[in-house]
Amino acid sequence: MKQLKMYEADDKMINLIRDNYDLLQMLGAFGINLGFGDKTVRETCNDNDVDTYTFLVVVNFTINGYGSSEDDEQLSIPTLMHYLEASHAYYLDFQLPFIRRELEESLNPDDSLGQLILRFYDEYAHEIRRHMQYEQRVLFPYVQGLINGKPTNGDYNIETFSRQHGEADKKLRELKLLIIKYLPSDGLHNNKLTACLHDIYHNEAWLRQHGQVEDHIFVPAIRRLERKLQQSDVTKNITEMVFKNGVGQSQDALSEREKDVIVALVQGMANKEIADHLCISVNTVITHRRNIARKLQIHSPAGLTIYAIVNGLVDISSVKL
Repeated sequence: MKQLKMYEADDKMINLIRDNYDLLQMLGAFGINLGFGDKTVRETCNDNDVDTYTFLVVVNFTINGYGSSEDDEQLSIPTLMHYLEASHAYYLDFQLPFIRRELEESLNPDDSLGQLILRFYDEYAHEIRRHMQYEQRVLFPYVQGLINGKPTNGDYNIETFSRQHGEADKKLRELKLLIIKYLPSDGLHNNKLTACLHDIYHNEAWLRQHGQVEDHIFVPAIRRLERKLQQSDVTKNITEMVFKNGVGQSQDALSEREKDVIVALVQGMANKEIADHLCISVNTVITHRRNIARKLQIHSPAGLTIYAIVNGLVDISSVKL
């Protein structure tokens, strides 16, 4: 059974890379330069303006397969955005053209089957380019709007992206199997073709890991940000509605016991439950409710709920709207 290794901020960066050389490309995507000597992960990240916690979440997920909770407030979404955008640039601008050249050099130009396989690769490259450019054009601007507190594209959300986020490496797997099963090679081209296949295997693994980071770290983080902004919008709308109608002006006129009664009512308690909870009589509860209605001019449970949220008596996240 594989022994899991969870890296921490005080581990040396060189030890992390020594144990997992596949993470070298990840350093570049995060914007971390080589030449960090014996510095720790924290020191190296700080030197390169990278959020250490987010870097370690991605690293440990890549190595061990553990994602992050949707309630993880420490994740830096701008750091994740930078990492994903830089990863796209790496794959589109370097890896796709590199594999294309390598494949072309390893094929016999007179072999018609080899030329069909090259065409198959071009179709794959077009598909993956379209997939990543969609994220650059639609997803990332949407997320940037959330970060700025001004969501764009009103009908779009992270669930729309998640439903459409298929396996981008599927065609690459098919290409690899086609080459192995059907493409003969002579001694001249065999070594180059074998090296090319090795790189295709490596890129297949990289692309799969990239998609998993999006699915298990980035998407949950955006869901959390969406919920946070939605709650903020609800509170803002309620506040505007309440004060537009003159409600909420008399909180100081309420006694502490009346506020306790409002909180209990918002939580769904009946008069008898409120009496038991506050150690008072049912008649006293009824009297408090009459006084509350008279002072606030609010007579419905929904109105009291709005009042309680706006005036900080209850947290909106604890209320079923």
